[in-house]
Amino acid sequence: MGDLRLEELSAKTIVAANGLTLRPGQEQFVTPVSYAEADAYVNPTTTWARVVLDGDDVVGFVRGNFDSEHPREEFRSCIWRINVDASSQGRGVGKFAVHALADEARARGFSTVTVIWEPGEEGPGEFFRRIGFVETGETEFGEKIGALDV
Repeated sequence: MGDLRLEELSAKTIVAANGLTLRPGQEQFVTPVSYAEADAYVNPTTTWARVVLDGDDVVGFVRGNFDSEHPREEFRSCIWRINVDASSQGRGVGKFAVHALADEARARGFSTVTVIWEPGEEGPGEFFRRIGFVETGETEFGEKIGALDV
């Protein structure tokens, strides 16, 4: 990987972000990036949506939510979505995106970032644990909740 950088999700980058491919079996754990773009217009003060670029190529996407007043603690400072193109997985793109979101959380006064994932063999649980998330519970639907101190 070259020099990774973030750019706000925009009309210029959304087509490439929506075109990110996943490894076989991962599709069931990820919603399309365009959902995050739509949500950014509904919740513009809490949504933080960024693409990860390697040079001029979009290689990843991360969307966070920052809402200190949210009634559910796990949604106050959280990763809502993260996608890394199949060809870029295992090269530090996801870790870069999570650390960038953690930096943003810290700058906004949060001390923890959470993430919720559906357990499964091809799911993201191992990735989140590997970069430091600790499982703290489950949702009423059986999804795992992880937390990372920032």
